[in-house]
Amino acid sequence: MKFTVLGSGAMGYRYGVLLQEAGNEVEFVDTWKPNVEAVKKQNGVFVSRDHKNRQLTPIKMFYPEEYTGNPDVWVVFAKQMQLESLLQRIAPKFNENQYVLTCMNGMGHVEKLLNYFKPEKLIAGTALVATVLNGPGDVDFIGARGAGTMNLANYTEKPDELTHKIVTELEKAQFNPTLTTNFLGTLMAKVVFNSVVNTLCTLFEITMGEFASYPGADELSRQLINEAYDICERANITMINSRQEELNSVNYVSKVANPLHYPSMYQDMSHNRPTEVDYINGYLVDLGRKYRYEASTHAFLTHLVHLAEHTRHH
Repeated sequence: MKFTVLGSGAMGYRYGVLLQEAGNEVEFVDTWKPNVEAVKKQNGVFVSRDHKNRQLTPIKMFYPEEYTGNPDVWVVFAKQMQLESLLQRIAPKFNENQYVLTCMNGMGHVEKLLNYFKPEKLIAGTALVATVLNGPGDVDFIGARGAGTMNLANYTEKPDELTHKIVTELEKAQFNPTLTTNFLGTLMAKVVFNSVVNTLCTLFEITMGEFASYPGADELSRQLINEAYDICERANITMINSRQEELNSVNYVSKVANPLHYPSMYQDMSHNRPTEVDYINGYLVDLGRKYRYEASTHAFLTHLVHLAEHTRHH
C-alpha cells in the first residue's frame, strides 16, 4: 500500500518508518522547516532505539505545497493546535478515494478531518507507543521492536475491505493493532489515559515510572479516571475499558512498558512549546459542562499546566 505521513514528528516518523520497513511505499509531509531541510540534506531521518544504534533511514520528505503524491491512506500526526493550518495547506492534494488514519492525542481532530474526508473514509485510533523527537530529522523509538499497542475504529463503526488491509499492514509493522467497532469509546480511552500520565508527569517533570512509583499514584489516577468516566456515562459514551482496566493500563504502561519515558506533553513543555492540555483535560472539562458535571480536578490540572507554561515564558 501507499501511505503518506502528514505531520512528521516523533509519532509520524515511527509510523512511517515502520510501515516503510514492512514493505509499503511511504512518503512524509511536514511544515517545520528545520525538520524538512534536515531530512533533505541527510537524505533521510536518523533513527535510534532506546538511545542506541543511531542509523540513517532513507525517506522522502516534502513541504505540503510541493507534494504531488497520491496515497491510498494519509496518516495524520499533527499537534492539535497545528492541524487546521496543515490541512488547509495540503487540502488540494486530497481526493475522494483516499482514506485517512489518525492516532493523534486529545480530541478535536476528528471534526477537522471530516471537513476534508467522507465519514466512511475516516479511521481514528489511539497509540500506546513511546517515541521522542531528538531534533530535526532525528527520532528515538522507545521500547523494543514490537513494544506498544494501538486501538482503531472506523468513524462509521463499519469496517470495510481497505480497513482490514490497513490493519494487516499495521500488524506487519508490529504496532499490535486491535480493530474495534466503538469509535468514541476507543478514542476516549486514550484521552483518559493521557489526562492522568501526560499531565501529572509534565507538571512534576518526571518519567512515567517515577510517577507510578509514588505510593499515592493509584489514588491520584482513580480520581481523574472516575471524573472522566462519570462524564462519559452522562454523554452516553460506552468505554472500551472498565474503570479498573483503565487504571491497569496506566500502571502497566508506566511500570512495565515505558517506565523511563517522558510523555509528549512534557516534551512540549520542556521545549517551551504550547501543550495539548486543552484537548485532553480541558476537553473533559468542556464535555462535562455540557452535561452539567463539573470536572473540578481536570479543570484544576488544566490551569496548573497553563500556569507552568506562563511562568516558563516569564
